[in-house]
Formats: sequence, structure tokens, C-alpha cells
Amino acid sequence: MKADFYETLSVSRNADEKELKSAFRKLAMRYHPDRNPGDDEAERKFKEVNEAYETLRDPQKRAAYDQFGHAAFENGGMGARGGFGGGGGGFADIFEDIFGDMMGGGGGRRRGGRQHGADLRFNMEITLEEAFTGKTGQIRVPTAVACDDCAGTGAKPGTSPTQCQMCHGSGRVRAAQGFFSIERTCPQCQGRGETISDPCPKCSGQGRVAEERSLSVNIPAGIEDGTRIRLAGEGEAGLRGGPSGDLYIFLSVRPHEFFQRDGADLYCKVPISMTTAALGGSFEVATLDGTQTRVKVPEGTQNGRQFRLSGKGMPVLRQPKVGDLYIQVAVETPQNLTKKQRELLEAFEEISSKENSPQSAGFFSRMKDFFETFGE
Repeated sequence: MKADFYETLSVSRNADEKELKSAFRKLAMRYHPDRNPGDDEAERKFKEVNEAYETLRDPQKRAAYDQFGHAAFENGGMGARGGFGGGGGGFADIFEDIFGDMMGGGGGRRRGGRQHGADLRFNMEITLEEAFTGKTGQIRVPTAVACDDCAGTGAKPGTSPTQCQMCHGSGRVRAAQGFFSIERTCPQCQGRGETISDPCPKCSGQGRVAEERSLSVNIPAGIEDGTRIRLAGEGEAGLRGGPSGDLYIFLSVRPHEFFQRDGADLYCKVPISMTTAALGGSFEVATLDGTQTRVKVPEGTQNGRQFRLSGKGMPVLRQPKVGDLYIQVAVETPQNLTKKQRELLEAFEEISSKENSPQSAGFFSRMKDFFETFGE
């Protein structure tokens, strides 16, 4: 005895079109044969769900079912094969309308036996200097390439694949069930649309073999850490002559000994002596363009001060722009003093005034005022 259509879809008898469609979608995805290969019970439930929805989605069929139950469609009754518009579109049209490409509809189906190859990923590390100038790098990638012996067809040389007799090359077959039909992957060719009676010995009928390829990668100047470069068609070869996937190069820039990068700008911390900071002076820094630049330190330079070198940073990717280089000085306190050096510093301290250290003098003056105010 057939189950009640409303119970099959787990909806109430007054469910509207939206509720019916939602219930059908969930159940059809759960029991779809492509998700349950070889499961006869799932296939049976799938057919029951299809039949229930096909009936209840049509206002006339639903009205007949509500009045007469399953008897409305038995023994040649209304809608059994031709009633209420017959089986024009069939279930495949219903399923396509609801699910689109989600489960094999439209362009997602494998036809003609040519399955798209997988995309590949390769991690590549470069130096900051290479990111500055750009480079052409050579990489070796383990992948699958088209079989030379069979030219990717999978068939033994001198033979060729033949059209599947069951699906006539479409890769899909339909099974009629009352007023609707179910379309599924062809079991004979597994959706390829063709069969190979004599497979290629080298690739065992796959049309591709494992191989390590050497590829040239162009790294443009100004490339940043984490950039992804796509090499179209350089991924894994497709099955039996199918299109190749893509190769994605993920770049990482190795940390530099002297420079830190922030976009197009570079930063470098340079230690200078206390006397250079106090009396003034200069020093030279090497830049990534291969030159040296002299940085002038004015008298009384404080720790942490930055000096900007315009146009000495990183090039901007594919633009006629260059960032800047920022030099930050770190004033180094003298260590391991000799007796003479200590005596000179102590003498300097004795003759120093507030004008020599205005920041510290001003800070402690404000701190003193704070405590005096706090104590009142």
C-alpha cells in the first residue's frame, strides 16, 4: 500500500507551495542516487518523494488526490499517464528547475568522457631583493600529464573509445516511472558517454600518467608576500583528454636581515652612538637598488627619530611608482666604560644644565608639580 503523499514529504495537508518545494528539496538531496550509489532503499525513497511532489505541486492533481487519494491515478484514472497535461517535461525538468547545477544539472554534468583535471598548488619562497627586482624562477611540480602513447584518449594505440550503447554518448540515462522520469548517471560508462574495450597499457585507460614537470614562473617587480599567481592550464591533466586544471603559485617573501616592509615602504633601524646623536654626524646605508645613501644626523637627535629617503622603497606592482625608505635611529648607551671615560661623563654631568636635557627636565618638573598638587 502506497504511503500518503503528505506523509512522504513530511508536510501538513494545508502546506503551501513554498513548504512543498522546501520539503522536496531536502528529501531529494538526501535520497538522490548519485549520493547513494548501489542503495536500493534510497532509490525507492527517491522515487516516492518524486511521485509525491509531482502530484502535490500541480493544483489539479492535488485536488484530485485530496478527494480520491491514490485511486485518482490508478487504473487509467486522471493523470495516470496523460491526465492533467501528461508527462511532458518529466521529473528531470522539475529537478533541474529546483536544483539547477547543484547536483548534476546543466554544465556540471560529465559528458563525452572528458573530466576536468584538478587544480594544483605550489608554495614558493623568494627574497626581498627578488621581490624588488622581479625574477623568472624555475620550479618542478609533480603532476599528471597526458599520456603520450594514447594521446590522452585512454585507448590502446591503434584503437579508440567507442560510444556507449546504453546512453548513446550522453552519459545519462532516463528511467520512466508513471507520469515522470528519473535521469541518472549511465551505469555502463559511469557518465563518460564512451567505453574503452582495449585500454592503453601505459596509463591503464586513464589517459594520463604521473610526471614531474619543470615550469618557468615570472615574478614581477613589487610582488607582495601572500600573492597568488595563476598559471592557466598548468595543473593536472584531465581524465581521458579532458581539459587540464590550473596551477596556483603561492608566494612568500623571506624576512630580511635589515629591512621590514609595509606595502611599498621599507623600514630600517640603525644604531648610532650617543656622541653622534649629541654632536651630529652622518652614516651610510645600503638600499635595495644597489646604491648607498648618506644620512645626515643633526645635532641633538633623539632616540627613535625617523629619516625619510624618498624613492628608496619598493616598486609598486605594475605601476611607475616607488615607495620610500624610513631610517629610524636607535641611540646606543655606552657600555664597558674605562675609568677615563667614566670621569669624563661624570664631569659632563656636573656641568650639564636643564637646557642640555629639556625633555627629562620638563618631565620631572611636571611630575613634581603633580605630587605637590596631589598632597594639598
